[in-house]
Amino acid sequence: MSADCRIDPLALILIPAAAVAAPLLADRLLRWVAVPTVVFEIVLGVLIGPDVLDWAQVDGLVDALSEFGLAMLMFLAGYEIDFAKLRGGPLKRAGAAWLVSLVVALGVGAMVNRDPLNGAFAGLALTTTALGTILPILRDSGELPTPFGSLVMATGAVGEFGPIIAVAILLSGNSPARTAVILAVFAVITTAAVGFARRPRPDWVTRLIRRTLRTSGQFAIRTVILVLTAMVSAAVWLDLDMLLGAFTAGIVSHLLLTDVPEATEEVIEAKLEGIGFGFLVPVFFVVSGMKFDLEALLREPGSLLLVPVFLLLLLAVRGLPAALLAPIGLGRHDRAALGLYGATALPLVVVITTIEVDAGHLPSSTAAALVGAGMLSVLAFPLLAQRLRGSARPPAAGGDRQRVNAESW
Repeated sequence: MSADCRIDPLALILIPAAAVAAPLLADRLLRWVAVPTVVFEIVLGVLIGPDVLDWAQVDGLVDALSEFGLAMLMFLAGYEIDFAKLRGGPLKRAGAAWLVSLVVALGVGAMVNRDPLNGAFAGLALTTTALGTILPILRDSGELPTPFGSLVMATGAVGEFGPIIAVAILLSGNSPARTAVILAVFAVITTAAVGFARRPRPDWVTRLIRRTLRTSGQFAIRTVILVLTAMVSAAVWLDLDMLLGAFTAGIVSHLLLTDVPEATEEVIEAKLEGIGFGFLVPVFFVVSGMKFDLEALLREPGSLLLVPVFLLLLLAVRGLPAALLAPIGLGRHDRAALGLYGATALPLVVVITTIEVDAGHLPSSTAAALVGAGMLSVLAFPLLAQRLRGSARPPAAGGDRQRVNAESW
């Protein structure tokens, strides 16, 4: 085996060990504070990585698994979106809030960077929402099926999809005309995939799904993986970010399984979540911690001071518009919680800063500060949002209040 393909055996042990330790630590702390599992995954990654204990290195295999984890994270985020619930008010308000965030972020980035154009590109990181990160938090807390959960999902969906499109347009290096053609081609591919997914399924396909659900055939899972790889491949082939393909694949797969019997769909979803949250997604978060440039951040005190600045900017640029443009009937605590969830960012912050650093447009220390702010947002904002939601929701009348809000939104 060549040196380029060398595998770090210790990393193959420590990364799964960190993934196992994360929920254990989260469970032990639950009696005092509810810390999302992803926070421990990132922190443990930093701990075992080269900048702290230096026990494990990111080799080619680990890096590839991390990329698969990121794709699966975006896929599951797209899969969870129920457009029947989000269309209308929630999606329109979320879209308007993101456009406000985009204008403000591009302006802030252009003002704080010596090169206004590069600063505007870096400002895209402030418009993101880590839907894939807050998704397991919403699911674990039981918020996902509630009207408030629909608002957060709409905010997160736009906060993922909008920046991905912006990255494709602004950071691809293509001319605006070529980018427009590329996006149009991808839109045609997506429309064709959605149209195929919505077609009535032959009875023999449903029978095959049921028959192989608990056998080595696993027809439904293999089909979903094929959709994921096909959409990611289409995005990469068109010189777009793979996140766009993975996110779209989740939406298409959800439509593809719409007419499957509910019990069967639940089993399929459990298997997909097992692949994602049980294997690939934790690898992405642990490796993100291992890649975090802690040395660059600590080497320059000014960069370290940028972390709280960027954290406040995430709140002001992304969270504030989401809160202000929330439905009128939403309570004060719930409105603040929505803003906090909207300002939670990390995966796309890593993607955007990586592109900028590789292109030489962003110093590594500034990128580390942005990623550090994203990590702190994942740690702090969902916790604060959950506490606000807990104090805002009366134990006995919570269901009635939720129904009233759902009707008024």
